[in-house]
Amino acid sequence: MKSADRAKKLRDMTVDELRRQDGEMNEQMFKLRFQWAMGQTESLNKMRELRKDRARLLTILREKNNG
Repeated sequence: MKSADRAKKLRDMTVDELRRQDGEMNEQMFKLRFQWAMGQTESLNKMRELRKDRARLLTILREKNNG
């Protein structure tokens, strides 16, 4: 999925949905970092994508809260 599509999907969500999604992404990042530290995964690209998606989500959440 392209980043523009991801951003559009996030913009259509409510603030509560965005907060819930942020919690899920946070938990997913924790699990990936833990697996990475234990040497169980080689999914560095997945970690990078998740980090970027979370940054997009937080940006949109801030826009909705401020605007």
